[in-house]
Amino acid sequence: MYGFTLLTSLFIGGLVIADVLASKIIMIGSLTVSAGVLAYSITFTCTDILGEVFGKERTRKVVMAGFITKVLVLVLMQISILWPAAVFWKNQAAYETVLNAGSRIVIASIFAYLTSQFTDVWIFSKIKEKTEGKYLWLRNNVSTIISQFIDTVIFITIAFYGVFPNSVVLSIIIGQWFIKIVVALIDTPFVYAGVNILRKHSDHS
Repeated sequence: MYGFTLLTSLFIGGLVIADVLASKIIMIGSLTVSAGVLAYSITFTCTDILGEVFGKERTRKVVMAGFITKVLVLVLMQISILWPAAVFWKNQAAYETVLNAGSRIVIASIFAYLTSQFTDVWIFSKIKEKTEGKYLWLRNNVSTIISQFIDTVIFITIAFYGVFPNSVVLSIIIGQWFIKIVVALIDTPFVYAGVNILRKHSDHS
């Protein structure tokens, strides 16, 4: 159960910090992406390991727990903005600028999250069923690549449409999805390692 708890913690931690980081746009080589892309990509590694070891239903419960956490974070952000500042604290304007941008990103992330995460879990479990549990690398990559495309289009459109020119929004979508594909390919050995460690521990417990 420690492995399950750790993966769930990493999953929810990645979700929360990704929303905080995502308001900054960065360059990775010539690609334009949000700074939350790597943190968010971790969540799909976690759900793939969870789905492989603990099954679809338990993984869906983790996904729903992440959704509840996202909504709570959004509410707490708005409360913190509205709460009167101490008279000697002079950073309210900067605070509102950062967290209001973060609030829009959290809203975008909530819409993208439910669609993409449940799609990832469904595709992963469906491929596992069709291949009779073989080819973990296949379901890990296919489920992540498809679900991350859905996630990226929904998230970037809602978060940045009207903030940046449409050409910039499109370039962020392309860059973000490409980086997620690269991360999905790189994380395959880590998915295998995580699955093997959890199964080995389960066999000896």
